[in-house]
Amino acid sequence: MAAQPTPASQVISETAKAEGGPDKGSTSAQMQSQVGKTRNFEQAAQEVGGKMQAEPGNVTSEDAAYLKSREARAMGQGQPPSDSISADAQRLAAVNEGDAKMPSKGQMDPATQSAADRVENLESAAEQVAPKMANDPEHVTKDEADLLHSREQRAFGATSKGGIASQAQSMVAENEKKATT
Repeated sequence: MAAQPTPASQVISETAKAEGGPDKGSTSAQMQSQVGKTRNFEQAAQEVGGKMQAEPGNVTSEDAAYLKSREARAMGQGQPPSDSISADAQRLAAVNEGDAKMPSKGQMDPATQSAADRVENLESAAEQVAPKMANDPEHVTKDEADLLHSREQRAFGATSKGGIASQAQSMVAENEKKATT
């Protein structure tokens, strides 16, 4: 059974037909290119964003550069905004790698300081709850899962599927399900 075409693919197809075919440089070709760039960015954001949430201490400058490249292409500009996910990944990678260009905590601008503090708060909460999740998952509490969710949301603006917060929430849901049966 064939997959249903998306609204974007239908518009592109209709545009190509109206143009007499998808010629290089045509509007339909440009539309298809933009759809591809957007999909590439979404995939990169999911991969690196998931890593930012699940393993923030392992985010590298290569991860950040990969994400920045995909975001810039999707946006059609050279530099994504300072509040973008790629900028967050760059700040996190700089902290992780002890980048010599990264100012000391007392010398950071307030936005960078705030972002670093939010990531540090998530890592601290994760260090407290992760051992319990690994060794005693049936006793992970709703409060612990909520704390991780809150810290992850604050650090990255979203929580990801498979991230530590969603894993904790899944454990709590499973525990509550077992308790009612």
